[in-house]
Amino acid sequence: MNNSIELSISCNDCVRQGTPDCADCLVSFVIGETPDELVMTSRDAQVVEMFNDQGLIPRLRFHRVNPR
Repeated sequence: MNNSIELSISCNDCVRQGTPDCADCLVSFVIGETPDELVMTSRDAQVVEMFNDQGLIPRLRFHRVNPR
């Protein structure tokens, strides 16, 4: 199984940083009150999706400041 990085999110790139959405975001849930960046492997992302589907953890609320 390959666990290469599939997802890297920087809170500095999110328009929701510092808003109420930030407090209810997966990144804040995983990293804590002052999130910066979340990096997950493909396996991590599968586990997160499973927990999301069951309502056990918040959804990712990331929205890029300047979409590419």
